[in-house]
Amino acid sequence: MIIRNSQEEELLKEACNISVDILQKLGQKIKEGVTPLQIDNYAGELCLQYRVHPSFKRVDGYMYNTCISVNDVAVHGIPKNIPLQKGDLVSIDFGIVHKKMYTDHCWTWCVGKADEQKTKLLLAGRKAVESALPKAVVGNRTGDLGYEMEKVALENGYNVLSVFVGHGIGKGLHEYPDIPAFGKKGKGDLLEDGMVICIECQVVDDEDNVVIDKSDGWSARTVHGGNSVMFEYMVIVRKGSPTILTNTLNWGVEACLD
Repeated sequence: MIIRNSQEEELLKEACNISVDILQKLGQKIKEGVTPLQIDNYAGELCLQYRVHPSFKRVDGYMYNTCISVNDVAVHGIPKNIPLQKGDLVSIDFGIVHKKMYTDHCWTWCVGKADEQKTKLLLAGRKAVESALPKAVVGNRTGDLGYEMEKVALENGYNVLSVFVGHGIGKGLHEYPDIPAFGKKGKGDLLEDGMVICIECQVVDDEDNVVIDKSDGWSARTVHGGNSVMFEYMVIVRKGSPTILTNTLNWGVEACLD
């Protein structure tokens, strides 16, 4: 989607503000003993309260409000009825439809205090995406964003998954352009003023590959059981600097430290 007027931008900002509020509340539910399915059910309750529709339920064959990926599940995790344990890495990918505007964003938390290894992975995954945000400006290309994400991951000793990509969004959940978490500077699709995009990547302590869990047909797991984290932001491409729609820059990555 390319924002054409101030009314569209305000509607999209309204949707994103609601979406961030809900995701923050979901993150506050993460603690030892709680199940991803309970968190997903809570997401459904919040959507009813806010009078919005969970966007993922509009994906063919998908019946959940969220994707909740734990530890070696990199993306598209089915919310299961398995209690979370201390030290688990939990990614909640979430979006809504509000007044025909779609949102999609993700954050990863650790259940309790993360150990040194998991802290390094969490910070590297977050930095990979957040370092790419300033590149989402008019005249740059998708490769400029992907280059930054992959560079940060590799510098920290990790890989990004190349099979899953960021994307355009707005009047649909997945729109033009695709935004891989790898690339070359100056290559890829041109970023235009007003373009609404999701910048995301899965940073894995494993190789660049996944296997799909046969038990649910959705959960994409790392091939050797290495941990994965995922962060995702929605932004509007602008001249000079982007407009961050799902502003979670001040969030932490550890849940229920009390």
